[in-house]
Amino acid sequence: MIEKHIVLEDIDPVVFYGTGNQHLQMLRALYPKLRVVARDNVIRILGDEEQMAAFEEAAERIRQHVLKFNSLREEDILDIVKGHRTSDEVPDGVVCYSMSGRAIKARSENQQRLIDAYADNDMVFAVGPAGTGKTYLSIALAVRALKEKTAKRIILSRPAVEAGEKLGFLPGDMKDKIDPYLQPLYDALEDMLPQVKLQDMMEKHQIQIAPLAFMRGRTLSDAVVILDEAQNTTPQQIRMFLTRMGWNTKMIITGDMTQIDLPKSQKSGLIEALHILKDVEGIGIVELDRKDIVRHKLVTRIVNAYEQYDKSIDKD
Repeated sequence: MIEKHIVLEDIDPVVFYGTGNQHLQMLRALYPKLRVVARDNVIRILGDEEQMAAFEEAAERIRQHVLKFNSLREEDILDIVKGHRTSDEVPDGVVCYSMSGRAIKARSENQQRLIDAYADNDMVFAVGPAGTGKTYLSIALAVRALKEKTAKRIILSRPAVEAGEKLGFLPGDMKDKIDPYLQPLYDALEDMLPQVKLQDMMEKHQIQIAPLAFMRGRTLSDAVVILDEAQNTTPQQIRMFLTRMGWNTKMIITGDMTQIDLPKSQKSGLIEALHILKDVEGIGIVELDRKDIVRHKLVTRIVNAYEQYDKSIDKD
Protein backbone atom coordinates (compact mmCIF):
# COMPACT_ATOMS: atom_id res chain seq x y z
CA MET A 1 0.00 0.00 0.00
CA ILE A 2 1.34 3.41 -0.99
CA GLU A 3 1.86 5.99 1.76
CA LYS A 4 2.70 9.69 1.50
CA HIS A 5 2.99 12.63 3.89
CA ILE A 6 1.77 16.17 3.12
CA VAL A 7 3.14 19.03 5.22
CA LEU A 8 0.89 22.09 5.55
CA GLU A 9 3.49 24.86 5.44
CA ASP A 10 2.83 28.56 6.13
CA ILE A 11 -0.79 28.11 7.26
CA ASP A 12 -2.74 27.35 10.40
CA PRO A 13 -3.70 23.64 10.08
CA VAL A 14 -6.82 24.26 12.20
CA VAL A 15 -8.27 26.34 9.34
CA PHE A 16 -7.43 23.54 6.87
CA TYR A 17 -8.96 20.79 9.03
CA GLY A 18 -12.04 22.80 10.03
CA THR A 19 -13.96 22.98 13.30
CA GLY A 20 -14.17 19.49 14.73
CA ASN A 21 -12.16 18.28 11.69
CA GLN A 22 -15.22 18.79 9.48
CA HIS A 23 -13.13 19.72 6.44
CA LEU A 24 -10.97 16.65 6.93
CA GLN A 25 -14.07 14.45 7.19
CA MET A 26 -15.34 15.95 3.96
CA LEU A 27 -12.07 15.16 2.18
CA ARG A 28 -12.22 11.59 3.45
CA ALA A 29 -15.71 11.26 1.97
CA LEU A 30 -14.55 12.73 -1.35
CA TYR A 31 -11.62 10.29 -1.55
CA PRO A 32 -13.08 7.00 -0.26
CA LYS A 33 -10.16 4.87 -1.49
CA LEU A 34 -7.75 6.68 0.83
CA ARG A 35 -7.05 6.52 4.53
CA VAL A 36 -6.36 10.07 5.72
CA VAL A 37 -4.78 10.71 9.12
CA ALA A 38 -3.78 14.21 10.32
CA ARG A 39 -1.56 15.22 13.19
CA ASP A 40 -0.36 18.76 13.82
CA ASN A 41 0.52 20.12 10.33
CA VAL A 42 1.21 16.71 8.71
CA ILE A 43 -1.37 14.70 6.76
CA ARG A 44 -0.62 11.01 6.25
CA ILE A 45 -2.39 9.37 3.31
CA LEU A 46 -2.50 5.68 2.36
CA GLY A 47 -4.30 3.84 -0.43
CA ASP A 48 -5.10 4.06 -4.12
CA GLU A 49 -2.32 5.67 -6.17
CA GLU A 50 -4.63 7.54 -8.57
CA GLN A 51 -6.76 9.06 -5.79
CA MET A 52 -3.60 9.87 -3.85
CA ALA A 53 -2.27 12.00 -6.71
CA ALA A 54 -5.62 13.80 -6.97
CA PHE A 55 -5.70 14.33 -3.18
CA GLU A 56 -2.17 15.79 -3.20
CA GLU A 57 -3.10 18.27 -5.93
CA ALA A 58 -6.32 19.29 -4.14
CA ALA A 59 -4.56 19.61 -0.78
CA GLU A 60 -1.99 21.97 -2.28
CA ARG A 61 -4.71 24.12 -3.87
CA ILE A 62 -6.58 24.20 -0.56
CA ARG A 63 -3.36 25.18 1.24
CA GLN A 64 -2.81 28.01 -1.24
CA HIS A 65 -6.41 29.12 -0.72
CA VAL A 66 -5.99 29.21 3.07
CA LEU A 67 -2.66 31.02 2.71
CA LYS A 68 -4.32 33.70 0.60
CA PHE A 69 -7.65 34.13 2.38
CA ASN A 70 -7.02 32.90 5.96
CA SER A 71 -10.35 31.06 5.71
CA LEU A 72 -11.91 27.94 4.17
CA ARG A 73 -15.51 26.91 3.50
CA GLU A 74 -16.97 23.59 2.45
CA GLU A 75 -18.01 25.05 -0.91
CA ASP A 76 -14.39 26.10 -1.49
CA ILE A 77 -13.26 22.50 -0.95
CA LEU A 78 -15.86 21.23 -3.41
CA ASP A 79 -14.86 23.81 -6.05
CA ILE A 80 -11.19 22.91 -5.66
CA VAL A 81 -11.76 19.13 -5.80
CA LYS A 82 -13.89 19.59 -8.95
CA GLY A 83 -11.15 21.72 -10.52
CA HIS A 84 -13.25 24.91 -10.50
CA ARG A 85 -12.23 28.40 -9.44
CA THR A 86 -13.42 29.23 -5.95
CA SER A 87 -15.87 32.08 -5.44
CA ASP A 88 -13.23 33.94 -3.41
CA GLU A 89 -10.67 34.54 -6.16
CA VAL A 90 -8.71 37.67 -5.22
CA PRO A 91 -10.53 40.75 -6.53
CA ASP A 92 -8.54 43.63 -7.94
CA GLY A 93 -7.11 45.92 -5.29
CA VAL A 94 -7.02 43.45 -2.38
CA VAL A 95 -3.66 43.49 -0.60
CA CYS A 96 -4.32 40.45 1.63
CA TYR A 97 -6.94 39.03 3.97
CA SER A 98 -7.37 39.35 7.72
CA MET A 99 -7.72 36.34 10.01
CA SER A 100 -11.50 36.85 9.89
CA GLY A 101 -11.40 36.64 6.08
CA ARG A 102 -11.98 40.37 5.60
CA ALA A 103 -10.39 41.85 2.48
CA ILE A 104 -7.68 44.39 3.31
CA LYS A 105 -7.58 47.00 0.55
CA ALA A 106 -7.50 50.74 -0.01
CA ARG A 107 -10.57 52.48 1.39
CA SER A 108 -9.76 55.93 0.08
CA GLU A 109 -8.01 57.56 -2.86
CA ASN A 110 -4.90 58.40 -0.85
CA GLN A 111 -4.67 54.89 0.57
CA GLN A 112 -4.62 53.63 -3.02
CA ARG A 113 -1.84 56.13 -3.73
CA LEU A 114 0.14 54.52 -0.91
CA ILE A 115 -0.30 51.07 -2.48
CA ASP A 116 0.70 52.42 -5.90
CA ALA A 117 3.69 54.29 -4.48
CA TYR A 118 4.89 51.08 -2.82
CA ALA A 119 4.69 49.28 -6.18
CA ASP A 120 6.57 52.04 -8.01
CA ASN A 121 9.26 52.96 -5.46
CA ASP A 122 11.72 51.27 -3.12
CA MET A 123 11.12 53.86 -0.40
CA VAL A 124 7.79 55.43 0.54
CA PHE A 125 6.88 58.11 3.10
CA ALA A 126 3.25 57.97 4.27
CA VAL A 127 2.28 60.98 6.35
CA GLY A 128 -1.12 61.68 7.87
CA PRO A 129 -3.22 61.95 11.05
CA ALA A 130 -4.31 59.14 13.35
CA GLY A 131 -6.75 56.63 11.88
CA THR A 132 -5.82 57.02 8.21
CA GLY A 133 -4.66 53.39 8.02
CA LYS A 134 -1.08 54.20 7.04
CA THR A 135 0.54 51.75 9.47
CA TYR A 136 -2.02 48.96 9.03
CA LEU A 137 -1.90 49.15 5.24
CA SER A 138 1.91 49.25 5.27
CA ILE A 139 2.05 46.09 7.36
CA ALA A 140 -0.48 44.44 5.01
CA LEU A 141 1.84 45.19 2.07
CA ALA A 142 4.73 43.65 4.00
CA VAL A 143 2.73 40.52 4.89
CA ARG A 144 1.75 40.10 1.23
CA ALA A 145 5.41 40.34 0.20
CA LEU A 146 6.32 37.64 2.72
CA LYS A 147 3.49 35.34 1.57
CA GLU A 148 4.40 35.85 -2.09
CA LYS A 149 8.09 35.34 -1.23
CA THR A 150 9.16 38.63 -2.83
CA ALA A 151 10.77 39.39 0.53
CA LYS A 152 12.41 37.03 3.01
CA ARG A 153 11.58 38.99 6.14
CA ILE A 154 9.66 41.89 7.65
CA ILE A 155 11.40 44.36 9.94
CA LEU A 156 9.21 46.75 11.94
CA SER A 157 10.56 49.55 14.09
CA ARG A 158 9.40 52.53 16.15
CA PRO A 159 11.22 55.14 18.23
CA ALA A 160 10.49 54.68 21.95
CA VAL A 161 10.77 58.37 22.71
CA GLU A 162 8.34 58.31 25.61
CA ALA A 163 10.61 55.88 27.43
CA GLY A 164 13.77 57.94 27.78
CA GLU A 165 15.55 57.38 31.07
CA LYS A 166 12.40 55.84 32.57
CA LEU A 167 13.14 52.49 30.90
CA GLY A 168 15.46 51.48 33.71
CA PHE A 169 12.67 51.79 36.26
CA LEU A 170 10.21 49.59 34.36
CA PRO A 171 9.90 45.91 35.40
CA GLY A 172 11.28 43.04 33.32
CA ASP A 173 14.07 42.64 30.78
CA MET A 174 14.67 44.95 27.82
CA LYS A 175 12.00 43.21 25.69
CA ASP A 176 9.42 43.69 28.48
CA LYS A 177 10.34 47.38 28.75
CA ILE A 178 10.14 48.04 25.00
CA ASP A 179 7.13 45.89 24.01
CA PRO A 180 4.44 48.40 25.11
CA TYR A 181 5.77 50.88 22.51
CA LEU A 182 5.66 48.22 19.79
CA GLN A 183 2.23 46.77 20.64
CA PRO A 184 0.37 48.49 17.73
CA LEU A 185 2.66 46.61 15.34
CA TYR A 186 1.95 43.29 17.05
CA ASP A 187 -1.79 44.02 16.90
CA ALA A 188 -1.72 44.55 13.12
CA LEU A 189 0.31 41.38 12.53
CA GLU A 190 -2.01 39.30 14.72
CA ASP A 191 -4.93 40.47 12.58
CA MET A 192 -3.26 39.13 9.41
CA LEU A 193 -1.36 35.98 10.43
CA PRO A 194 -2.31 32.89 12.48
CA GLN A 195 -0.97 33.19 16.04
CA VAL A 196 1.09 29.99 15.81
CA LYS A 197 2.57 30.98 12.44
CA LEU A 198 3.35 34.50 13.65
CA GLN A 199 5.17 33.13 16.70
CA ASP A 200 7.13 30.72 14.49
CA MET A 201 8.11 33.51 12.09
CA MET A 202 9.29 35.68 14.95
CA GLU A 203 11.33 32.86 16.45
CA LYS A 204 12.95 32.28 13.03
CA HIS A 205 13.52 36.07 12.65
CA GLN A 206 11.40 36.19 9.49
CA ILE A 207 9.49 38.91 11.32
CA GLN A 208 11.50 41.23 13.54
CA ILE A 209 10.08 43.99 15.72
CA ALA A 210 12.57 46.25 17.42
CA PRO A 211 12.99 49.81 18.67
CA LEU A 212 14.82 52.19 16.35
CA ALA A 213 17.98 52.21 18.47
CA PHE A 214 18.51 48.51 17.60
CA MET A 215 18.86 49.33 13.88
CA ARG A 216 22.29 50.96 14.19
CA GLY A 217 25.07 49.11 12.37
CA ARG A 218 22.73 46.77 10.46
CA THR A 219 22.29 46.35 6.70
CA LEU A 220 18.69 45.41 5.93
CA SER A 221 18.50 43.26 2.78
CA ASP A 222 15.76 41.07 1.21
CA ALA A 223 13.15 42.69 3.43
CA VAL A 224 10.21 45.03 3.77
CA VAL A 225 11.22 47.51 6.47
CA ILE A 226 8.68 49.78 8.17
CA LEU A 227 9.51 52.69 10.44
CA ASP A 228 6.38 53.75 12.30
CA GLU A 229 5.85 57.01 14.24
CA ALA A 230 8.79 58.55 12.38
CA GLN A 231 7.76 62.05 13.47
CA ASN A 232 9.41 61.17 16.79
CA THR A 233 12.84 60.49 15.30
CA THR A 234 15.67 62.98 15.50
CA PRO A 235 17.43 63.99 12.24
CA GLN A 236 20.37 61.76 13.21
CA GLN A 237 18.13 58.77 13.93
CA ILE A 238 16.14 58.87 10.68
CA ARG A 239 19.31 59.40 8.66
CA MET A 240 20.82 56.34 10.33
CA PHE A 241 17.68 54.32 9.61
CA LEU A 242 17.31 55.30 5.94
CA THR A 243 20.95 54.40 5.22
CA ARG A 244 20.42 50.83 6.55
CA MET A 245 18.71 49.96 3.24
CA GLY A 246 20.23 46.96 1.47
CA TRP A 247 19.62 44.98 -1.73
CA ASN A 248 16.08 43.86 -2.62
CA THR A 249 14.62 45.94 0.19
CA LYS A 250 11.60 48.22 0.37
CA MET A 251 11.13 50.79 3.12
CA ILE A 252 7.94 52.46 4.30
CA ILE A 253 8.20 55.37 6.72
CA THR A 254 4.99 56.51 8.42
CA GLY A 255 4.33 59.51 10.63
CA ASP A 256 1.83 62.00 11.97
CA MET A 257 3.06 65.59 12.12
CA THR A 258 0.38 66.48 14.70
CA GLN A 259 1.74 64.00 17.26
CA ILE A 260 5.38 64.97 17.73
CA ASP A 261 6.47 63.98 21.25
CA LEU A 262 10.04 65.25 21.03
CA PRO A 263 11.23 68.08 23.30
CA LYS A 264 10.25 71.47 21.84
CA SER A 265 13.92 72.28 21.23
CA GLN A 266 14.38 69.10 19.13
CA LYS A 267 13.56 69.13 15.40
CA SER A 268 11.65 66.16 13.99
CA GLY A 269 13.79 64.01 11.71
CA LEU A 270 10.76 63.23 9.55
CA ILE A 271 10.17 66.89 8.73
CA GLU A 272 13.81 67.31 7.74
CA ALA A 273 13.88 64.08 5.70
CA LEU A 274 10.78 65.04 3.71
CA HIS A 275 12.35 68.40 2.86
CA ILE A 276 15.70 66.91 1.82
CA LEU A 277 14.38 63.87 -0.08
CA LYS A 278 11.26 65.29 -1.77
CA ASP A 279 12.82 65.29 -5.27
CA VAL A 280 14.92 62.11 -5.02
CA GLU A 281 14.10 59.52 -7.70
CA GLY A 282 12.84 56.22 -6.32
CA ILE A 283 11.23 57.80 -3.24
CA GLY A 284 7.47 58.20 -3.07
CA ILE A 285 5.72 60.61 -0.71
CA VAL A 286 2.03 60.15 0.07
CA GLU A 287 0.08 62.60 2.22
CA LEU A 288 -3.11 61.33 3.83
CA ASP A 289 -5.62 63.63 5.49
CA ARG A 290 -8.80 63.51 7.57
CA LYS A 291 -10.84 62.34 4.56
CA ASP A 292 -8.84 59.09 4.73
CA ILE A 293 -9.67 58.30 8.37
CA VAL A 294 -11.11 54.79 8.54
CA ARG A 295 -11.60 54.40 12.29
CA HIS A 296 -14.76 55.28 14.23
CA LYS A 297 -16.51 58.37 12.83
CA LEU A 298 -15.74 60.20 16.07
CA VAL A 299 -12.02 60.08 15.23
CA THR A 300 -12.62 62.39 12.26
CA ARG A 301 -14.60 64.79 14.44
CA ILE A 302 -11.87 64.74 17.11
CA VAL A 303 -9.16 65.47 14.52
CA ASN A 304 -11.25 68.33 13.08
CA ALA A 305 -11.88 69.79 16.54
CA TYR A 306 -8.21 69.76 17.44
CA GLU A 307 -7.29 71.33 14.09
CA GLN A 308 -9.69 74.18 14.78
CA TYR A 309 -8.29 74.55 18.31
CA ASP A 310 -4.70 74.67 17.01
CA LYS A 311 -5.67 77.38 14.50
CA SER A 312 -7.29 79.45 17.22
CA ILE A 313 -4.17 79.17 19.40
CA ASP A 314 -1.97 80.25 16.48
CA LYS A 315 -4.15 83.34 15.94
CA ASP A 316 -3.83 84.30 19.59
